[in-house]
Amino acid sequence: PEPVSGPYGAPRPAPSSRRPNPACRLTRSGCVEERYQERETWTRQMDFIMSCVGFAVGLGNVWRFPYLCYKNGGGVFLIPYLLIVFVGGIPIFFLEIALGQFMKAGSINVWNIAPLFKGLGYASMVIVFFCNTYYIMVLAWGFYYLIKSFSSTLPWSTCENEWNTPNCIEIFHHQDCKNASLANVTVGSSNMTCSDLSDARSPIIEFWENKVLNISSGLDEPGRMNWELMLCLVAVWVLVYFCVWKGVKSTGKIVYFTATFPYVVLIILLVRGVTLPGAYDGIMFYIKPDWSKLEEAQVWIDAGTQIFFSYAIGLGALTALGSYNRFNNDCYKDAFVLALINSGTSFFAGFVVFSILGFMAAEQGVDISQVAESGPGLAFIAYPKAVSLMPVAPLWAALFFFMLLLLGLDSQFVGVEGFVTGILDLFPGKHYHRYKREIAVAICCLLCFIIDLSMVTQGGMYVFQLFDYYSASGMTLLWQSFWECIVVAWVYGADRFMDDVARMIGYRPFPWMKWCWSFITPCVCLGIFLFHLVNYKPLTYNNVYTYPWWGEVIGWCLALSSMLCIPVSILYKLFRAKGTFRERWAHLTSPVWGNHHLEYMDPHIRSLNSLTPGSEDNKVIIFESVM
Repeated sequence: PEPVSGPYGAPRPAPSSRRPNPACRLTRSGCVEERYQERETWTRQMDFIMSCVGFAVGLGNVWRFPYLCYKNGGGVFLIPYLLIVFVGGIPIFFLEIALGQFMKAGSINVWNIAPLFKGLGYASMVIVFFCNTYYIMVLAWGFYYLIKSFSSTLPWSTCENEWNTPNCIEIFHHQDCKNASLANVTVGSSNMTCSDLSDARSPIIEFWENKVLNISSGLDEPGRMNWELMLCLVAVWVLVYFCVWKGVKSTGKIVYFTATFPYVVLIILLVRGVTLPGAYDGIMFYIKPDWSKLEEAQVWIDAGTQIFFSYAIGLGALTALGSYNRFNNDCYKDAFVLALINSGTSFFAGFVVFSILGFMAAEQGVDISQVAESGPGLAFIAYPKAVSLMPVAPLWAALFFFMLLLLGLDSQFVGVEGFVTGILDLFPGKHYHRYKREIAVAICCLLCFIIDLSMVTQGGMYVFQLFDYYSASGMTLLWQSFWECIVVAWVYGADRFMDDVARMIGYRPFPWMKWCWSFITPCVCLGIFLFHLVNYKPLTYNNVYTYPWWGEVIGWCLALSSMLCIPVSILYKLFRAKGTFRERWAHLTSPVWGNHHLEYMDPHIRSLNSLTPGSEDNKVIIFESVM
């Protein structure tokens, strides 16, 4: 490609060893000494790729996408899914990585590109903090199940435990009760009749609700703490801390294992799954197309929300990961590679899940729709039940929960890294402390752990659902993504940012990206956001327990705590600034450049100084306006 021009049309300088003095900051009065710590970078570019894979490819790919695919027309669901990938997922995914790489900053300081909208950074910090807080509970549950898998008989496979009730039944034998005249026939070896099956409970459900959760009757009854679960939570947080505390140099190595080993387990489970009876029916149930579904608006909305969830958009963590890239890294190519890996993993995981669910349905003599679930229900009820029916059940249970733990851990690593990066960027090199990263990570983990204690009580599942449904919901992520596109495309300038990307990667991306940022993606985000708002339904647990009004108020406070950061920050900055509205706007939307931009700005500064009459003070002012 042709050489790309430098900033504002100036020729791009050839790379040189000359760099700006890190101990000097130019002001109107001259050079002021300032201690500056150069930003850490990935040891290898593959560290960045694996970290993004580890963060974006998570539990949502395994327990949410397959369910949505079967629910929304099987293979037909791929049509709206792939369409929204190209008009929403990839453009914003690329935008966040490129923005972090260009500005060399985390989720807050990256918006120095338009300081008036720095509230976007604070909003993403709030969202990722909430995610770090409740997401780790899934890891604690998975770790608990993993420990319990190391036994000759899986504790959730029998009804002979202290937590089981008289309604517990191991095998339902629905096929024996199809004839209505057999209503009083005893089912299997139990003392239940066919008429009692409606009240019967599986041992895995009783293990989940009576042993793991020991769930209370509602949000207003927190009950006592589950000490076993709390110890699992402590263990997982300690593991996260020691994987993150040294920064991307260590995290980038760990994710090689945590991001790749789940694929090994998925392949092993697929090979085992397709050899089970009923696997073919399960897979066909997963991919069989139902063309009529394309007419339903909900199918398109599910596709959009799934992409925003699974691509981890709007959390600020992708921006933090991109900020550790070399300035000339080809982030455009990386975005497409990572999108292919993410969506491909989701589709592949569906074959694994539904081959097992097909076997489970065949064993119980029920339709697959009765065993297909989404979310924690799939991970901690449906799948454990399926592996309990297999030969050498503890082995398959241990493999599955080990995979689940690794899928969640690397997402948690990067989530904490993104939050800590944003915090540390608020305290630049002049406030440098030898152990400031270690201290910041420790404070973050401890604060999240304290909040997590409310989720290991008997009412903990109700608290967990509040965080999951409101704090990082589709509405908050869509709101965040909408404003990201608006600020970059219409405040900073889509063409201007395309030029910046070209300076980094050496060529100009396809204009499709600019069109998406400017028009298509904001419309998609706003449309799905309004659909969510209009079709809002109060939160329930198991479609039975309805949350009290004050519980919903807490939930909306969690959602608004991030969403309001943007308008409140804009109004605050505008009122604090001086001058007319036009002057305030011009001042607050002027980019604040970092030290690493000096190498690319120098030719423009020299050309301006040679053309501008006046004193040395004028030249410094021009320098400051560019900086």
